[in-house]
Amino acid sequence: MAARAWIGRHRRLALVLAVGLVALIAGAAAWHMSLRAITAQLEQGLILTSRALETEIERFRYLPRIAGEDARIRAALMRPDDPAAIRAANLYLETVTAQAGPSHLYLLNDRGVTLAASNWNRADSFVGFDYSFRPYFHDARAGGEGRFYAIGVTTGLPGYFLSARIDLPDGRRGMVVVKVDLGPLQRIWAEAERDTAVADADGVVFLASDAGWLYRPLSPLSPPALQRLADQQTYVGTDPGTTPPLLSRPGGWLRNDRQQRMTNVTAPFGDGWTIMVAAPIRPALAAALGWALIGALAAGLGLGLAKIQMQRRALIALRLGQSQMLERRVTERTEELAHEIEARRQTESELRATQETLIQAEKMAALGRMSAAIVHEISQPMAAMEATLATASLLAETDAPPAAQRIETARGLIRRMQRTTQRLKSFSRKEPAALNLIDARATAESALEIVQPRARAVGVTPQLIAPPGPVPVLAGRVRLEQVLVNLLLNALDAVGRDGWVRLELSARPGEVRLAVSDSGAGIAPADLPRVTEPFFTTKAGSEGMGLGLAISQEILAEFGGRLEIAAPPGQGVTATAILPQPQAHPPGNAP
Repeated sequence: MAARAWIGRHRRLALVLAVGLVALIAGAAAWHMSLRAITAQLEQGLILTSRALETEIERFRYLPRIAGEDARIRAALMRPDDPAAIRAANLYLETVTAQAGPSHLYLLNDRGVTLAASNWNRADSFVGFDYSFRPYFHDARAGGEGRFYAIGVTTGLPGYFLSARIDLPDGRRGMVVVKVDLGPLQRIWAEAERDTAVADADGVVFLASDAGWLYRPLSPLSPPALQRLADQQTYVGTDPGTTPPLLSRPGGWLRNDRQQRMTNVTAPFGDGWTIMVAAPIRPALAAALGWALIGALAAGLGLGLAKIQMQRRALIALRLGQSQMLERRVTERTEELAHEIEARRQTESELRATQETLIQAEKMAALGRMSAAIVHEISQPMAAMEATLATASLLAETDAPPAAQRIETARGLIRRMQRTTQRLKSFSRKEPAALNLIDARATAESALEIVQPRARAVGVTPQLIAPPGPVPVLAGRVRLEQVLVNLLLNALDAVGRDGWVRLELSARPGEVRLAVSDSGAGIAPADLPRVTEPFFTTKAGSEGMGLGLAISQEILAEFGGRLEIAAPPGQGVTATAILPQPQAHPPGNAP
């Protein structure tokens, strides 16, 4: 009896250890998977943050050099004692600041003293102040350009300073400095509830979504770094040397009293800057604990099932009559597994279908943009048909010959509405991803018919310029049609009643080009590189999702082609869909 009790205790201990080991493995696996997921999210956030920061700076990078070429600025630098020249420079800098949108714009002489400034007539004017202690002054004086982020010693407001040197023919030098307010980025990060920060080359945070992170070092500062910050008055009014470091230890862990967070730090950006995003690790902890509990339950269940199986084998020898029940349970379990396998297959199918959802959504959004014009296109023939049929009815009562003509007119209106609805039904359906040899000319004509209601509402008649006969391309007809509809709708949105829209089809050696041109206001050069980015739009109050050009570019890439957009100043926009020309095709193969 004692030996049996000893064996029973050790068996229970082994079972407990097995359950604990399974729970530990499940929790550790869930922990690492959750951390990888958080890291992936942080890397995406780093890309977005880096692009947003670079875009905001690039807006004003060339403003100092451009302003330095103005005759009023050069006159003020040549005649600093001339009140008229200084006043003209002040007014010019004030006007440029109001129109371009920087925080401040000012002119320094070769000694670093401010001669003119955009805030010349305000209490916090820079005029007369000596900023030769700033690094952007020395960098521009030595190399032509300078950059520096600091808190303004005059205004007390932080900003990013960009400077450019001016070299006059007589040997005199000066420089124009623009101060850029990056504070809106902090508000955007805070509203997005994403912990984001940017630190300088010394590791001091100067932009952050959390105000408690500002002007705190990532790690303890060295004495030379503290002295350099003091000499340059970088963060005047703050003391980064006495605030606790933001990182508790190397490896990306934040020091935070509320909760500990994992952070990811990029390579140096800009002037040795470091961009940092952080996310709470509480979900990872919750996932680890949850899966540890599930693992423990599964292990306990497995061990319990194993024990039951052992007991069942013993009972089978005594109760052969229970075999039918056991077989039924096995069958039920098999069916459950079959259902699970089918559910997984269904899920995979739905995931594949989701890839086409975004394209279909943009297509339906295009139909939504044309809905008012489509209703007008159909309602006008219906009203005319009603009047025609009423007239035909009256004429029929008098046995008048014009009744047949009226009825034929009504039939023509019905055929017109049928063509409109048939084109819209064909455009709105989903198309398989397979590529076929199609006629680009017929597809272009179909796209023009689809946008006809919108064109009539705008008061423009799009023109088609195409060679006679079919133009074969290897593509999907409905998807190529969607690309052309997107480009035509953008062109119609850009022109008024006095404008024009043209679709030109041409075949060149090795490629087929479908160019949509308009006489609209065009696209600003600063916006042109971004027009194919998802969700970017220059239309105020647009009903679209900002996805038309991005989706069109993706569809053309699937066909082996590309999208080119040109916007010469004052000449509207030309968007060209370029497809590779088939190497060889049987005559008459293109529909």
